[in-house]
Amino acid sequence: MIERAGHRAGPLSRLTGLALALLLLPVLSVAGCTRAGPDGPDGPNGPPGGAGGPARVDGGAGPGTGAGAPAGRWRPRPGTPWQWQLSGRVDTGVDVPVYDIDGFENDADTVRRLHAAGRKVICYVNAGAWESFRPDRDAFPPTVLGRGNGWEGERWLDIRRLDVLRPLMARRLDMCRAKGFDAVEPDLLDAYAHRTGFPLTARHQLAYNRVIADLAHRRGLAVGLKNDLGQIPELVADFDFAVNEECARYGECAALTPFVAAGKAVFHVEYAEEPAQFCPTARRLGLSSMRKRLALDAWRHPCERHASPPGTEGAEEKDSPPGA
Repeated sequence: MIERAGHRAGPLSRLTGLALALLLLPVLSVAGCTRAGPDGPDGPNGPPGGAGGPARVDGGAGPGTGAGAPAGRWRPRPGTPWQWQLSGRVDTGVDVPVYDIDGFENDADTVRRLHAAGRKVICYVNAGAWESFRPDRDAFPPTVLGRGNGWEGERWLDIRRLDVLRPLMARRLDMCRAKGFDAVEPDLLDAYAHRTGFPLTARHQLAYNRVIADLAHRRGLAVGLKNDLGQIPELVADFDFAVNEECARYGECAALTPFVAAGKAVFHVEYAEEPAQFCPTARRLGLSSMRKRLALDAWRHPCERHASPPGTEGAEEKDSPPGA
């Protein structure tokens, strides 16, 4: 298995991203005016609502509401416990209702076993960077590959190139659907806040993130917004849940409350903070929080071990000690 850790920027980059979002607020509200031409659901120009407008499910009544969505699409509630494991052999015995695992590294049988145990399963894929270790690496032309993102074998993608990236990401989500996943966690949805080698703007990021959400919804998959705190007000309607790393460490957790207010789960981890430091705030805000090691192996220390927030599903888990 590939040793994968969660992606997040350092403090300076995170602050820069939030500052950029604040400076660009006047243009964010009109980002939806940029639409690609109708060229099929996954073609170079994509569906209406793909490249700029709010993501709509076919037959939907409004942006991001899920009206008209497949009846079975999963919508996790605030406070739902979860497990996030992206490295090592997946431990299917963790007693939580939600698993988030690597889409490439796990097969349909793993998903079936988790379903048989009553779990919902999220498919982790990288939507913002090229990865040299993925089987579809040769499908990405050199023109869309930017700077390295700090992780070995990875380079930022030029998210402006929807003509190239939409069909590539569609195939990745087809893989998630074919393996039976319930949802997708597309990583690195905040490229505009980093030094990618491309002149990316908040408008480009909004357009790309909505394309990803729409592709997921067309396949009956729920989709989570990964980090990208500065654009939550514009994107909360388009995504079914959020995934966040270290909002407590950087004092950003309150920015995630629009998801909770909309009845959508916020799956949150801390790497450096002790549970006693962040769990009281996490419970107050309705986040699904736990401490993980940066390697994102099977070990977890969940906040629900101390007290279960309202609406929590699943039993309290017995975990190994932090040094295990």
